[in-house]
Amino acid sequence: VRADGTIEVPPDREAIRRDLTKAYQDGIRSVAIVFMHAWKFPEHEKLAAEVARDVGFPQVSVSHEVSPLIKLVGRGDTTVVDAYLSPILRRYVDQIAEDLGTGPQLMFMQSSGGLTAAELFQGKDAILSGPAGGVVGAVETARRAGFTRVIGFDMGGTSTDVSHYRGEYERAFETEVAGVRMRAPMMRIHTVAAGGGSILKYEQGRYQVGPQSAGADPGPASYRRGGPLAVTDANLMVGKLLSDRFPKIFGQNRDQSLDVDAVRGAFVRLAADIGDGRTPEEVADGFLQIAVANMANAIKKISVERGYNVASYALNCFGGAGGQHA
Repeated sequence: VRADGTIEVPPDREAIRRDLTKAYQDGIRSVAIVFMHAWKFPEHEKLAAEVARDVGFPQVSVSHEVSPLIKLVGRGDTTVVDAYLSPILRRYVDQIAEDLGTGPQLMFMQSSGGLTAAELFQGKDAILSGPAGGVVGAVETARRAGFTRVIGFDMGGTSTDVSHYRGEYERAFETEVAGVRMRAPMMRIHTVAAGGGSILKYEQGRYQVGPQSAGADPGPASYRRGGPLAVTDANLMVGKLLSDRFPKIFGQNRDQSLDVDAVRGAFVRLAADIGDGRTPEEVADGFLQIAVANMANAIKKISVERGYNVASYALNCFGGAGGQHA
């Protein structure tokens, strides 16, 4: 009984050990420990973590260390994400550190846009680290060119990330990524499913771009792996991508150019299916207009909808497909 009259029931250490041992014997190697009031009273989490490490778990993520904040669900989700990602991340970091040797200091970009030492890099801090690095790069290159107000436009293979900058980096401390609530500082970035690999479909009487992506394998139809039509193929069809100026890295021996014939044939068939008299090139351009509208709406969401007039901003585009759509 505490001085304030509350009763603390000590946890059953042996019961915890028994349950964790069974989980370890079932093949589980990563543990997320989340107790309801650990933001205020972490001792029970510490005890469970100690037992988990004694049992032999190589990855133990504890909520009061990962996200020492009130609200159970967000703290719990963040801890689970950390437990899931940290072992994969640790292998990657260790491999790079080994290859670099003892010379340079190895640091990693976090989702917040800040750098951290390799040994302190955690899974929860890596969710948006790539896009965050893009925001920092966009701001710095714009500043060197004399621009202080920037819309960052990062279009890659599966998605487009847009960001807003007006003198200071914008961050969010509670976000939802792929349906998972995260309680960790992140750059404020808005993502839409419109990338070079976004799949093109004509369904229910309308053109659709994404959200599914062809990925890198099989990739777009032009990659010679039997993939579906994607945004990259539409750019090839209308001449924004030129096959003879593209690296010859496709085909079984990786010595062939983009497959223009396959793309043209697929758009010819799609134009016939749509049946409204449009040429294959017009059909391809129609899909591009849809993709561009999705990306323009993303920019509106982080700027106009929040009261910023983008007429005075520079659009700083990057990413593998950014230049084709900016």
